[in-house]
Amino acid sequence: MHITEVKVFPVDEEKLRAFVSIVFDDCFMVNDIKVIQGKDGMFISMPSRKKRNGKFKDVAHPLNNETRKMLEDQILAEYDHVLSGQRSGEARDRSQPAPPERKELPKAGQKEEPLEKKSLEEVAEMHLRDSFWNS
Repeated sequence: MHITEVKVFPVDEEKLRAFVSIVFDDCFMVNDIKVIQGKDGMFISMPSRKKRNGKFKDVAHPLNNETRKMLEDQILAEYDHVLSGQRSGEARDRSQPAPPERKELPKAGQKEEPLEKKSLEEVAEMHLRDSFWNS
């Protein structure tokens, strides 16, 4: 199993930094992964749903630490790459751990739009527009 595409949708929130969609083996997509700024650095949060008792339960998640690390490394590397392109040469915040080297991921034949931080509503609309339901 390989991640063949990572799409980062930066947002302008206090701790939430971005929503991410990933594609596995060009055939399976997971939306609504979150990039969160924690007290010890950036981490990812898998898509979840609020249950009737008010607690959240993951909708999709890795079953082992190796897979979680692989997902987190690639997602955070792409997030850092997107931000570095937005900053146009501005130095990365070195107080946070450096992301792993970014592996080039093939694009799905779509022209890349210039990325900018978006509101939660704009990101939700983009996810709906990009979802397989609308294909």
